[in-house]
Amino acid sequence: MRRDPIQQRQQIEDQIIEAAWAYYHDDLNQSEIAEKLGLSRATVVNYLGEARKREYVRISLSPDVFRERQISSELREKFGLKECLVVPTGETGDQTLSRVARAASDWLPQLLARGDRLGVSWGETIFKVSQYAERRPIPEIEIVQLVGSMTTPLGFAAETCSANLAQKFDATCINLHAPLLVEQPGLAQMLRAEPVIARQLDAVRTCNKVLFAAGSCEPDSHVVRCGLVSLDLLEAYKARGAQAVISGRFIDAEGNAILGEMDSRIIGADIAQMKGKDVALLVSAGLDRVDPILATMRAGITTHLATCSATAAALLNT
Repeated sequence: MRRDPIQQRQQIEDQIIEAAWAYYHDDLNQSEIAEKLGLSRATVVNYLGEARKREYVRISLSPDVFRERQISSELREKFGLKECLVVPTGETGDQTLSRVARAASDWLPQLLARGDRLGVSWGETIFKVSQYAERRPIPEIEIVQLVGSMTTPLGFAAETCSANLAQKFDATCINLHAPLLVEQPGLAQMLRAEPVIARQLDAVRTCNKVLFAAGSCEPDSHVVRCGLVSLDLLEAYKARGAQAVISGRFIDAEGNAILGEMDSRIIGADIAQMKGKDVALLVSAGLDRVDPILATMRAGITTHLATCSATAAALLNT
C-alpha cells in the first residue's frame, strides 16, 4: 500500500527535528541517534545538515571570543576604536565575507539597546549581515534605511537590508521611499521636500547608531556593478583622490568627502551625517578593503570594526 505523500513528508520533518534535538540538546552522537530513530547513520548526517539548512539549528560562537584576541586589542589601540572583532580569514574571499558578516550579525544585538535608532546602509556585506542575523527581539528600537532604493546585481534593494534586520529584531522599520540617485538635482530637491520623504530623511539624520561597510574604488566595486557610477565617473573620482565609498558617497585617503555633481542627485545620508554616532559599526574584510577601511577610520566615522585576521594584520602594518 502506497504511503500518503503528505504523511511521509511530515514523518521526515519530525525525524529531522528529533535528530537535531537529540544531537544538539541531548548530546547524543550520530550512531546513538540512528539507533534511537531506526535510521541509518548516513540518514542522520543528512538530516542534521538539513536542519541547519532550514535554520532549525544555528551554530554561533560568542562574539566576545573574537573581541578579546590580541590582534583585536592592537587594532583598538592603534586606531582609537571602542571595540574590534576579528575572525579567522577564510580560504576564499566569499568564505571570509560570510564569516565576517555572520560574526557581525551575532555582535550587533549586543550593541543595541531600548530606544536606539539604527541606520542601515546597503551592499553585499550589509545584506549578508541582515540575512545571518538571528531573530532576537529588542524593545523599542527603530531600523532606518540610510540610502534611497537601488537594486543590485545580487537581486536585492537597499530597503531589503533594513527590512530584514527590523524583522529579526522586532523593530519598527523606517524605509526611505525614494530612489538613491535621480537624473536631475532639481528633482532630488523636490523629493527631499516631500513631507513623507522629509520625515524619513529626518530619521536618517537622527540615528544614534549606524551599520555600514567600506566600499572600494575598484572597477568591480559595488557602486559600479549596481550602476550607481560608470567606470568613467569612477575614474574621475579616483583622479581626485577617492579611496572609499560610504553609502554611495566618496571619500579620500584622509576621510574627507569628495563632492561632485552626483552628490546633488543622491537621496540619503551624507558623510557628515554618518559622524558623531554612539556606535558606528564598520563591517569590511579583504586586502582590497584595507585602504577604504583606513580612509573610513580617518573620517571619524568608525567606532566599532568587524573584519578578518588578514585584513587586521594589513591594517596594523600600515
